[in-house]
This record gives sequence, C-alpha cells and structure tokens, in this order.
Amino acid sequence: MSSPAMKYFPKAQTEFSTTIPMIANGNAFLGDISTSLDKEKPISAGFYRLEPGPALDYTYTYDEMKIIVSGSFDITDESGTTAHAVPGDVFYFPKGAKIHFETTEGGLAFFTGQRAEGGA
Repeated sequence: MSSPAMKYFPKAQTEFSTTIPMIANGNAFLGDISTSLDKEKPISAGFYRLEPGPALDYTYTYDEMKIIVSGSFDITDESGTTAHAVPGDVFYFPKGAKIHFETTEGGLAFFTGQRAEGGA
C-alpha cells in the first residue's frame, strides 16, 4: 500500500489570491485551497483578502492560524487587544474568538483552520 500523494499548488499566492470568493461586505474574500483527508479533525488552508472599505467582524467556530503575506490589517479582539498586522506576522484565533478586521491599504493572509472545506 502506498502513502497518499502530496498536493502542490504552484504560485498560489499570486494565482489563487486574485480569484478568492467574496464572503462579506463587498470587500472581504476567503477561499480554501486544500483540506486534509482526516474526516474527524479536518484542516483547511487558503487565503483571506480584505480590501479597503467596511470592517469585518468574525466569530471563529474553529481554531485558526493566520500569517500576513502582503499589505496590512488592523486586528482587534473582544478584549480590546489590537495589532497592526504586517507581512510575516502570525496570529492564532482560538475557537470562540470575536475578531475585528479592518484595513486602509488592503491585505492578504494565508490561513490554516481546523474545519472542513467551506466551513468558515
């Protein structure tokens, strides 16, 4: 029995990030690139893009890690903790976290979330 094959997504940041489906407000986009084969504890990964305009308030129903890859975001949690997120910054959003995302220049982030495909 052979092991499962790896999946490769060349140039995903430039190719996929421009076609991400819109999720809210006319300026918030999110799309899964791939999801693990684990049916009990799936992990999905993809890109999140926010363009200038309305802020996005989001309550996480799963754990997620996010790395900023371009642009910037101002991110605030329900406790009032705020970060000006720039490329290279990494965030962990635990299940139940209420997060406020906004941007003046636009931003792109790569995420991995413990959820099924399309479960955001």
